Amino acid sequence: MRKNFGAKPCVYPMPVFIISTYDENGVPNAMNAAWGGIAEENRISICLDQTHKTTANIVKKKAFVVSMATEDRVAECDYVGIVSGNDVPDKFAKAGFHAEKSENVDAPLIKELPLSVECKLISYDDATCLLIGEIVNVCADESVLTDGKIDPKKLKPITYDTVNKKYYSFGEIVGNAFSDGKKIRNA
Repeated sequence: MRKNFGAKPCVYPMPVFIISTYDENGVPNAMNAAWGGIAEENRISICLDQTHKTTANIVKKKAFVVSMATEDRVAECDYVGIVSGNDVPDKFAKAGFHAEKSENVDAPLIKELPLSVECKLISYDDATCLLIGEIVNVCADESVLTDGKIDPKKLKPITYDTVNKKYYSFGEIVGNAFSDGKKIRNA
């Protein structure tokens, strides 16, 4: 028997994105956004309300960086989600983040978060709050690489549980994509 919960934003796992931007004066800003994902091979979509300082920065600069929140930076990543850049202009620094200029877009990389997706704005719809960005580069600190590839066990990304309002660490390997199903297909 199943229990109905109604129309709720209940998707597992929900990534925890930290979106970083520069304002018109070159001041870095960051916010926590869990309402997003990959839209196509080279696109990312995120639901961002127009009242966010980050949204205004993206619309002005036409660029942003999406970093993955990590286990070792939960407090910092949560902080940039509960405090508004409209109210706390130095929240990036207060979180203990350090900006490094992206080589590909006019937005900051966050040195403390080792995996970043650099994006150019494709569109933003005020009515739906849907932001679409073109992924122009993905960069990762060597500390999270194994054999030249991103290693989730080293990265330690967190996920967000929208029902219980908790962050969870990334799980263990339970299978091989595009492979394990062949057992059934070939049976």
